[in-house]
Amino acid sequence: MARYALILAAACGFILSAVSGVFLVPFLRRIHFGQTIKEIGPTWHNKKQGTPTMGGLCFIFGSTVAVALAFLSLLQTGPELVEGAGSQNMFIAMFSAFAFGMVGFLDDFIKVVKKRNLGLHAWQKIAAQLIITTVLLLALHMNGTLSTAVTLPLFGFVDLGIWFYPLSYVLIIGMVNAVNLTDGIDGLCSCVTFVCMLGFLSLSSFLGQFNLSIFAAALAGALAGFLFWNFYPAKTFMGDTGSMFLGGAVAGFAYGMGRPELLFFLGAVYIWEAATVVIQVGYFKLTHGKRLFKMTPIHHSFEMRGWSEVKIDAVFSFIAMAAVALGMMFAYIYY
Repeated sequence: MARYALILAAACGFILSAVSGVFLVPFLRRIHFGQTIKEIGPTWHNKKQGTPTMGGLCFIFGSTVAVALAFLSLLQTGPELVEGAGSQNMFIAMFSAFAFGMVGFLDDFIKVVKKRNLGLHAWQKIAAQLIITTVLLLALHMNGTLSTAVTLPLFGFVDLGIWFYPLSYVLIIGMVNAVNLTDGIDGLCSCVTFVCMLGFLSLSSFLGQFNLSIFAAALAGALAGFLFWNFYPAKTFMGDTGSMFLGGAVAGFAYGMGRPELLFFLGAVYIWEAATVVIQVGYFKLTHGKRLFKMTPIHHSFEMRGWSEVKIDAVFSFIAMAAVALGMMFAYIYY
């Protein structure tokens, strides 16, 4: 029954996400919800001006309905599988995804209405993300999942004590924004996060968080369906609506499993992308105008070297696979 529920979630997520694009993409184009391309980006991206954005609603819709259908099927045939903290953790992870996704939605909406690539002010984004992170950590604490002890390579279990909380704020908010940075070329964030979700699907099952694996299966399937619309040449972009939803999901999964350290493995590509931006900005200021990379986030640097968007998608996905494999090995060793 458990296996059936996972297959149902993945299949429904895939079909609903792919089919919803048939209606959503023309609708977004009709109401002129097109992407405004940043002036500082690669010049050849200008041809993407006006491509419908907020397409992430496809996989948000697909994964949500898929989870609901799989959950209802379990309630009827195997209710014992949806009881206890596991179900609570799944809903907390979904809250994380939806809450951060709502911030992205507001950001996208303002961008589209004002026809410029500036949405919410930075302080508004940070304030909203701080509130969401607080609610997320509080919810996990109340259901007994949150622990200040983490597992570190070579050291095993280490109790961070009070330092766990500020570090969690940095990690969660940083991860959400790192996923957002990864959404810079056609299909990249969708491909990398699809791999990431397969990792969470396997690990949540292994760690006894079956209900989380339902959400992971649904989101993996929905992302695969969304690639019909988002792979190069993209017919729609996921927008901040989609990328911040995915960022919230990634953070919610790791914390829902009680293993936040796994973000350093399953989120390796996102961290790499964000780190290059931080390094570039720091180096630019220290050297008074010099650049370490051709362009950041790092996927743009590869574009500047002549890599196609499809090649970048493939290489970054393979890197994500390797990182997920290392994360799975780490979780099995330090179970």
